[in-house]
Amino acid sequence: MIGSYLKTAARNLLRNKLFSAINIVGLAISMSVGLLLIAFLLDLRSYDKFHKNGERIYRITSSLTENQEQRGKFATASIKTGKLIRQKITGIENVAILRNDFAQDATVGTTTLPIKGFWADPSVFNVFTFPMLEGNPATALKDPYSIVLTQTAAKKLFGNQPALGKSLTINALDYQVTGVMKDVPFFSHIDFEALVSLATAEQLNRTNGNFEKWTNISANYVYLLLPAHADIPSIQSQLDAIAREENLAEADTKIQLGLLPLSDIVVGESLRRSEGSGSGGPHMPPAVLWILAGLALVVVLSACFNYTNLSMARAMRRFKEVGLRKAIGAGKSQIWQQFLMEAVLISLAALLLSYLLFLALRPQLLSLAPEIQRTVKLELTPAMAIVFIIFSVMVGIVAGFMPAFFFSKVSAISTLRNASSAKGFKYVTLRRALVVVQYTLTLIFITTTAVGYVQYKHILAFDLGFRTENILNINMQGNKPDALLKELGEIPEVTALSRSLIITSIGNAWGGYMTYADSRDSALVMTNHVDENYLPLHGYKLLAGGNFSTRPATANAVSEVIVNQQVLKRFNIATNDPQQAIGQQITFSNFQLHRRKMTIVGVMKDFHYGKVDNLIEPVAFMPWTAEDRAVVNAKIQSTDMLATRARIEAAWKKIDRIHPFEAEFYNDAIEAAYSEFSAMIKIIGFLSILAISIASMGLFGMMVFTTETRLKEISIRKVMGASSGNLVYLLSRGFLVLLSISALIALPVTYLLFERVVLTKFPYHTPVQGAELFVGLLTVLLIAFIMIGSQTIKAARRNPVDVLKSE
Repeated sequence: MIGSYLKTAARNLLRNKLFSAINIVGLAISMSVGLLLIAFLLDLRSYDKFHKNGERIYRITSSLTENQEQRGKFATASIKTGKLIRQKITGIENVAILRNDFAQDATVGTTTLPIKGFWADPSVFNVFTFPMLEGNPATALKDPYSIVLTQTAAKKLFGNQPALGKSLTINALDYQVTGVMKDVPFFSHIDFEALVSLATAEQLNRTNGNFEKWTNISANYVYLLLPAHADIPSIQSQLDAIAREENLAEADTKIQLGLLPLSDIVVGESLRRSEGSGSGGPHMPPAVLWILAGLALVVVLSACFNYTNLSMARAMRRFKEVGLRKAIGAGKSQIWQQFLMEAVLISLAALLLSYLLFLALRPQLLSLAPEIQRTVKLELTPAMAIVFIIFSVMVGIVAGFMPAFFFSKVSAISTLRNASSAKGFKYVTLRRALVVVQYTLTLIFITTTAVGYVQYKHILAFDLGFRTENILNINMQGNKPDALLKELGEIPEVTALSRSLIITSIGNAWGGYMTYADSRDSALVMTNHVDENYLPLHGYKLLAGGNFSTRPATANAVSEVIVNQQVLKRFNIATNDPQQAIGQQITFSNFQLHRRKMTIVGVMKDFHYGKVDNLIEPVAFMPWTAEDRAVVNAKIQSTDMLATRARIEAAWKKIDRIHPFEAEFYNDAIEAAYSEFSAMIKIIGFLSILAISIASMGLFGMMVFTTETRLKEISIRKVMGASSGNLVYLLSRGFLVLLSISALIALPVTYLLFERVVLTKFPYHTPVQGAELFVGLLTVLLIAFIMIGSQTIKAARRNPVDVLKSE
């Protein structure tokens, strides 16, 4: 029976080559998007699967409250938290503590190379599955100044010589290589070249009272290995008890601890990372995955609508076939199976083409944003191939469900007597509804792309409140900037130089808590440490006061601060009068400074410290000191930027031959800061092209069929005097009405979607304009007119004699 179904399906595909091609190509295009999404999801779900006990590993999270204000949920926890868990909590197997601020230059002989990794305690090899090739995992990280290298790092530093037992120098201190392990797999949320004993960090910070403080959650990660069938509520209650006890000693800061399964780190709740914590691994919010899945589903359904519409439109040609099958004994289930088999066969044929499209689209997706390339590979695996086939069969079933249901309900007597009288023709309303839905979704795609692109360009051109043109920001990577400043000062094209701690307006943040006068009211104020050249180089506007008058050598010597208008408003300093605010004192504290009084020496006009999707917030500038990390800001005036950049890079190599030159023009950095937004617009734009292509193929197929079935009517009307224009209008009128209905639905929906949902998150957006909405409509109408017009004109030009001669 199945063989019969396959033969019949294959014959129908070959007999109707045009419609089969439309269905196969349409499904292939849409399914390629589905394949990309499936590969994307499978890659994300592949993270950390190589750990033997992965399902029993949890990370500790910290929910921070300061001054009775929620600061968010962090992926990090203090070192003290890890040690308290190890001492006090029962019902756990092991605890691993990692600190993510190890990035140093390692010297072996005359070779010095940068190396990155974690400070880690010996338990890391008990909790995680990182196979050791040389050395004892139980003792490799026990003693201070012990280091474990990955295979690649060992070869990079020691070449083909054995690394175990050798020493290397970091910051004038000798470290012994106590182990060599396999390279960390790509699908690991923890990535490193080396693990250094946590005992080393403890010894280096033995005079730092903040290092193991309960509230110091910066850069530390704590992982638990739980036994099988662990009592999670009991462990959580013990964590709560630890938090309650430790919070008693803190006046303004409270921390609540939580458990996060290893499988939810990459795909799960979005957590914050505190200052200096670096990267906690790749992460993809579930909301993004749901959005992408929804968009892919829309494109796949559009192709399924094509199949349904074309199958039901060609019903008259299949009614006699169905009637004969029923007359010789076929039941509803057999008719149902026949048409589902046909749809699945088309879907499987489309799968072959869609996989070729998948291979072509994969590099394009990976290149959309650097984060995507670092997160997924999208390489075909046996498991992925099986899922692809299952997906193809499911698409075939969805596409063939309505036609199968439609034909299985057909009465044998009515179809053999008069096919046109079959009650199945009542489904013509459903076909029209599917066309409306399909084009509504297509219009939403296109108009969303147009509106999103305009908003994106508006963001990039937005006035941030300072100048960014032709400013090259150079990361000093731990080097002191004085030598580079001297070299750059000799390059004529470099017209101004300054130093700063961070680059603002691209998502970087540094801050602390400020109070005014003797009030206990404190607020988070974002900061940057800058030298006296920074404000004039970037064109900040001072409303009162002046630049820094001192150049402190250390952070503890900082006594001046320049604030923006929002600081005055937040604390009501001098009734918000910039002139009167000069000379007022504030108190500031953060991880580096502990409640230090400072004098306001300048008030600057408000500017965007963060991204433009955030409101302007209180900001303070403080003097840059030699203790701060440095970014050199170089203002360039040149007719040949590439040549000038090459000269600057040559100057860098004079002072640092180890680290590669890391520099980026400010405007490029701003564009990169919105790469996720840009990638989303590109994805939606790409999907809109696919959606309109699929819809247009479906419309073309419908018009071919309609003109074929109405050829005699067209010929008679032409004999009666109808012009070609009248015939084009007659045949296209129904489709144009459906497109008009789609436009009346899609345009208001898109407008409300942006004005009421999307753009509410961007307080400085530009209003949605009518031109952005109608550009999509005009595009769809133009393509539809070409599809409709090409077939109707062709039908209208046929000689009536050739059509009616057999009547």
